[in-house]
Amino acid sequence: MIKVLGRDNSVNVQKVMWCAAELNIDVTRTDVGGAFGGNDTGAFRAMNPNGKIPVMIDGDFVLWESNTIVRYLCDTYGTGAWKLQTSAQMALAGQWMDWFLTSLHPPMTTLFWQLVRTDPAKRDAAKIATAIADSAGMWSILEQHLANRKFIMGDNLSVADIPAGSSAYRWHSMTFARPDFPNLRNWWDRLAEREAYKKNVMIPLT
Repeated sequence: MIKVLGRDNSVNVQKVMWCAAELNIDVTRTDVGGAFGGNDTGAFRAMNPNGKIPVMIDGDFVLWESNTIVRYLCDTYGTGAWKLQTSAQMALAGQWMDWFLTSLHPPMTTLFWQLVRTDPAKRDAAKIATAIADSAGMWSILEQHLANRKFIMGDNLSVADIPAGSSAYRWHSMTFARPDFPNLRNWWDRLAEREAYKKNVMIPLT
């Protein structure tokens, strides 16, 4: 049985748990990090010297970095569209997964922390406005990409959808005025129909 160490309100943990559920993998998750602590112990640091979540344990194999864990699960346990077959497919999926980390995740993190984890009286309006604008700029790229596609790689959900898809719930659920991106919304609506997504991503924002 695969073990995942990390709290369920972490978007990075949600990526892994959503992916595992889509692949019908038997996983147990243990709360670590945030209010639960445990990620700065010697035992945890021996598994991940960064002291961050999630960490995945598959038998004797230990892995950290959420996108890498998602790729591992799909490569090892995936079938159909979940197991990419060519180097070109793998490169395109990796491109969008890396784009999420480098371009979309930073402003979305600022927005989330300001609107969800910061007391209203202490929120920084300038930071929020900048984060909304920067996030919208990135989402607009995916909006254009999805103009003639159901999912990022085409007609089928794949590993490429997991990182941005996890963040899309936050984008559409936090309270602020956002641009109208119909292709993005239709894509997110498709994700929101999936039981694995509902259970592991669409949980209260805390």
